[in-house]
Parts: sequence; structure tokens; C-alpha cells
Amino acid sequence: WQWTADDTLVHGLPLYHVHGLVLGVLGSLRIGNRFVHTGKPSPAAYARAVSEFGGSLVFGVPTVWSRIVDDGDAARAMASARLLVSGSAPLPVPVFDGLAAMSGHRPVERYGSTESLITLSTLAAGERRPGWVGLPLHGVATRLVSEEGNDVPHDGETVGQLHVQSPTMFDGYLNRADATAEVLGADGWYRTGDVAVVDHGGMHRIVGRESVDLIKTGGFRVGAGEIETALLGHPGVREAAVVGAPDDDLGQRIVAFVVGDAAPDELIEYVAQQLSVHKRPRLVRSVDSLPRNAMGKVLKKELVQWV
Repeated sequence: WQWTADDTLVHGLPLYHVHGLVLGVLGSLRIGNRFVHTGKPSPAAYARAVSEFGGSLVFGVPTVWSRIVDDGDAARAMASARLLVSGSAPLPVPVFDGLAAMSGHRPVERYGSTESLITLSTLAAGERRPGWVGLPLHGVATRLVSEEGNDVPHDGETVGQLHVQSPTMFDGYLNRADATAEVLGADGWYRTGDVAVVDHGGMHRIVGRESVDLIKTGGFRVGAGEIETALLGHPGVREAAVVGAPDDDLGQRIVAFVVGDAAPDELIEYVAQQLSVHKRPRLVRSVDSLPRNAMGKVLKKELVQWV
């Protein structure tokens, strides 16, 4: 990210989370740059901080960036910054495109966890591809494996379980040896619980959590994120979340929850045309809002209960 002491970092993220605290606060202390916390992560607060304090490096999560794009004026205020960074959840392609159009910045996307800190990122001087979280950082190694433990090809399409090795890896969960053994092998590989694809150049795209975002339907393995991206490309959809619900025939059926005014039948056909028939939702439910946690991540296990 070419982060230096000359930067002014702006963000309004919670200071009890690894993104806001470890990266935002401790990162600033290590680099020696000025840090401005906006209090509330509102579009107006972000725009004001960038304008008044000369914010050059701006951190946000997808919910924050989505609201900034919807605001318009706030998105255009980001033009004076040097770099916009998004993490903690996948950044929808329409939000990426909106930021690029209104601020002139294609945002950097990155990936990490509390257990490993940041392990993947696009680069300030490299390619920034919507929906892709970039390359392993220095000292980081990744691998994709199948459910059987075999290596998965790096073809940009085949989904596998993401394992990570990093010098910033945690030693284990406090007083939870069983939980540690489930995710951290003796060989040092951390089983992230996420599923991903990797292309020939080493770029990573996170499909989602294996427990809720990998849908096994009718003999196919389908990533919820791919369907969500397709839905968000429809002009009548503002937000979308896709889950797999138990189904006696298919194993799981694809269910989409959308915020917007598009008709459910129209969206089912739209996804079938954009992707393929087996990836279309079998059910689309229109809702006023999606349940989210403090970092803006959709609570998908709650959505499964709604089905």
C-alpha cells in the first residue's frame, strides 16, 4: 500500500476488531503516521475527515463503502485521498465500480483474519480487480485443497478450501486445545474455513465461508458470492445475500434474500441467464434489510433460519 509516515489514515471502524484496532491504530503507531477516527462511520464523517485533515489512506468495510457510493458527494470527496482500502467482507462489484467512477480510485481489497492478520492484498502499484483480494504478502504461503485433501488447480474457477501459513499466525485459542487442533495443523497450515479460487497468476478470490457460502446442490458445488455478484448487477437490487437451505431432493437449494424492487421470478431468470441454470436461486425473498454484525457482515446463519 506504500504506507508511510506522511500518510493521514482515516477510518471509523470499531476499535475492538482486528481491522480497526490492530491494522488501523497499531499500524499507525508502527508507521508513525497521523490517524483520524471519524467516530461514526457515516459518509459525511468520512468526507469531512478526508477534506479537513487531508486524509490520504482510507479504510472501510463494504457496508461503509456502499453508503459512501449511495451518498455521491461523499464518494466524490474521496478523490483527494491516495488509496481506498476495503476488507472484512467481500466488496460488491457495483460498489467497487461506483467508487472508481465517482472518486477516481479503484479500491484495494485485502483478506485476513484475527488468527492470521492480513495475508492477501492487491497492491497500490498492481492490478486491482473487482472481487479479487490479491496476492500473498511477503512471507505468506497459501494452498487450495479439496474435501479429500488433494491440491486444487489454480484455474480461476475451481473452488477449494483455503489454507494459510504466515509469520503472523496465532499460536492457538486460549484454553481451547480442541478448537485449536481443528484449524491449526502440526505442519503450520491454518485452515481458514473459507473457500476460494486462485487464478494462473496467483490472484485469489474468496468465495465465502465453507459453512454457509459453499452450497452443495444437485451434485454441484456453487459459491454464494458468485450468485450475489450476479444479483447485484441487476438494477432492481440494492443488497443481496445467498444461502443454502436443506432440501430433500437437491441436498441444498439456493435461496436469495434481496433488498430492492425487482420481482423474484425476474431475478431467478436473470441469474440463470447470467450464470447457468443450476446456479439460479430456487427461491427469492424480498426483505427490507439484511441482518448484519457490527462490521457489516451479513449474518447468514440467521438467514437460513428465516427460510
